[in-house]
Amino acid sequence: MKNSNAILFSLTSSVELTKEVSRLSGYPIGDNEIRHFADGEIIIENNTTVRGKNVYIIQSTSAPATERLFELLIFLDGLRRASARTITVIIPYYGYARQDRKSKPREPITARLVADMIQLAGADHVMILDLHATQIQGFFTCPVDDLSAIKLFAKHYRHHPNINLKEVVIASPDHGGTTRARNLANELKIHEIAVIDKFRRRPNQIEKMNVIGNVEGKSVILIDDIIDTANTLVEASNKLLESGATEVYVCASHGVFSYDATDKILKSKIKEVVITDSITLSEEKANKKIKVLSIAPLLANAITLIENRGSLSTMYKVYED
Repeated sequence: MKNSNAILFSLTSSVELTKEVSRLSGYPIGDNEIRHFADGEIIIENNTTVRGKNVYIIQSTSAPATERLFELLIFLDGLRRASARTITVIIPYYGYARQDRKSKPREPITARLVADMIQLAGADHVMILDLHATQIQGFFTCPVDDLSAIKLFAKHYRHHPNINLKEVVIASPDHGGTTRARNLANELKIHEIAVIDKFRRRPNQIEKMNVIGNVEGKSVILIDDIIDTANTLVEASNKLLESGATEVYVCASHGVFSYDATDKILKSKIKEVVITDSITLSEEKANKKIKVLSIAPLLANAITLIENRGSLSTMYKVYED
């Protein structure tokens, strides 16, 4: 029987994911009401007693990012004032993570500001899926767990009917994602990786691209953490095919899909794009090339381990064959 001291909450961005986590873990979902006033202000009324409870909030700060972030902050403040025993914030997609450093004079480090606000509002523990920059963990003083979708992707490709892993190269779309590509390659027992070297003057505008590594006659799995406009993704896949790759598959933890990103993917030569449900994929953006894998089993297992004082290093057993 599950520890009845735990309770889950969702706000507006991760409703279906929270329901699935509740189904798998057995922990109940609390009742709240979120209202947005005409002037843009937000109020959240919690209709569930949380005094002495271990509370878990699941909320991605995806588009509209600032609105979702403030929902989280407002709800956190209410839980803290209602005497919740512990508050764990699960942020499958951490918005503003790409603003993690000063690259120009007078620029803010917004990822740090967001971390400060979440802690000040009342978070005791934070769990995130595949942070864009792992050093963001250091912006927090409370415990932070940066979960990974690598084992989830690896399981998908091990059982993929159209992929022969003996003929696969794992590729990263940039130098910063090399470790991610190597980790997936290790999970799949693949020895070769490739890296795409790109030069850009402005965000989302690539001027030059080169493939480092041999992809001739190989199927390529291109792995990234975020798909935003899909410009880089499509251009990278074209460059891999020009360099001799026979086909390109893509996996990414977070499907942001800004503007017409999913249309670009549908019209591209990419065979398949695999994402997680860290961000809810709307019906308007869904298409036959995009496959969604759920992180609900991972989150449910992590919450259960926390409640039973287990080791979080064992939470990935849900993806073992």
